[in-house]
Amino acid sequence: MTAIWAGIDAGKTHHHCVVIDETGKRLLSRRVANDESELLKLLGDILDLGDEATWGIDLADGGAALVIAVLLNHGQQLLYIPGRAVNRASEGYRGDGKTDAKDAAVIADQARIRRDLTPLRPGDELVSELKVLTRHRRDLSDDRTRTINRLRGHLTEIFPGLERELDLGNVGPLVLLTGYQTPAAIRRTGRRRLATWLRNRKVRGADELAAKAIQAAEGQHTTVPGEDMTAHVVHSLTREVMALNEKIAETDKLIEGRFRRHRDAEVIASMPGIGVLLGAEFLAATGGDMNAFASPDRLAAFAGVSPVPRDSGKVSGNLHRPTRYSRRLQRVFYTSALISIRCCDESRRFYDRKRAEGKRHSQAVMALARRRVNVLWALLRDGRCYSPIPPVTLAA
Repeated sequence: MTAIWAGIDAGKTHHHCVVIDETGKRLLSRRVANDESELLKLLGDILDLGDEATWGIDLADGGAALVIAVLLNHGQQLLYIPGRAVNRASEGYRGDGKTDAKDAAVIADQARIRRDLTPLRPGDELVSELKVLTRHRRDLSDDRTRTINRLRGHLTEIFPGLERELDLGNVGPLVLLTGYQTPAAIRRTGRRRLATWLRNRKVRGADELAAKAIQAAEGQHTTVPGEDMTAHVVHSLTREVMALNEKIAETDKLIEGRFRRHRDAEVIASMPGIGVLLGAEFLAATGGDMNAFASPDRLAAFAGVSPVPRDSGKVSGNLHRPTRYSRRLQRVFYTSALISIRCCDESRRFYDRKRAEGKRHSQAVMALARRRVNVLWALLRDGRCYSPIPPVTLAA
């Protein structure tokens, strides 16, 4: 049986593929368009070169999604090699130049000699949808943050007193800015009429918000140059933020609907501090399959909450945060640990104990996140929901 290894340097419009045999000799080097017909032709040509093919690729999504789907649908063994690993490995190969062909050859050779690479498997459709939705929500959230920052900048130019009083993460202040952006406009309206205007638009705490706006307006009687145009921009940005809020709310409903349908949703959501959104992020980051993690240690290493040694010479016991980990999954465990400190007595006691040992806040939270990896992994393994007091197994 002839074994061959194919490395794919993935791109948006084109990929480069290099095939080698067991001696490392190149059998094929080809640039192929990111098109199904071209990829199927490449697959057929490579399978004609050997009886058993192992593929390596440096992307797990994005522009490589089509070629990954084609290979997995045809039962091919596909290994994922991070681009960072390819870059470092290429330093050990001849030549200082960097080309797509060289990177593809490095990927193929790494797939041939390494035994620790992560295999890519056909994804669960539900998890794939959660990946798309959570990524889309993160983009919308980032857009909202940027828009709010721009809104604050423009509002500070013409009405700094009001900018200091408003929390633009809430709906009420945004509604206020859709109608009033300048001190003069707010003063002309008056407190009573402004409060009525806000109540008619279902703003909570309308009287308090109106009082804050009037107080800020009474503190500024100077008209800033360009005030009218800046007020127009503030109104426009406010509408953008409100539109983004609506899109995020719609996306949250889609995420919740799909998360609740997952077989492990009840178990994951039972963990204190993990709700629907963080639970969906967990499934999207891990693929929803705990079989890929033989132990909680491997899950913790993948999440970046387990320190790694960095010893050299006489220096030992030197622990640092790993450089290769899923930042998405680390955010899930770190954020849920922060939340659990406020809502879970067991988490609070663990956090307080670590603080008493002299650890900083971030270190104590990270230690709690590491402990929670063990708990969640065990819950998913056993298929049971979280309980403050674990069940006792009686001896037979």
